Amino acid sequence: QVQLVESGGGLAPAGGSLRLSCAASGRSFSTYATAWFRQAPGKEREFVVALSRSGVITDYVDSVKGRFTISKDNAKNTMYLQMNGLKPEDTAVYYCAAGTILTTKPNYAYWGQGTQVTVSS
Repeated sequence: QVQLVESGGGLAPAGGSLRLSCAASGRSFSTYATAWFRQAPGKEREFVVALSRSGVITDYVDSVKGRFTISKDNAKNTMYLQMNGLKPEDTAVYYCAAGTILTTKPNYAYWGQGTQVTVSS
């Protein structure tokens, strides 16, 4: 079991940066595959990037390559998504997730509540 809480969202200008945090309680991230997803209004939840339990990073979704970076701090039991060079199309609710199997589909058992990211144009 793990509980996840996202934070760090907000309003940013185009070209700006935000760092999202996903704090876990219960079992540590080391025992789960973890991922970031995002969902814009009227659209399906979209995979962004994921980490295996051993720290292997999946390919990023094409739209964020070179701009977003996933990381985790095991001592703090926290995962991060550093977002640079933000674009208006990055506007969405961002979710962290954890599960037993790493996947690019939104099939994770545990989800945070989401944090809103809004990028102005």
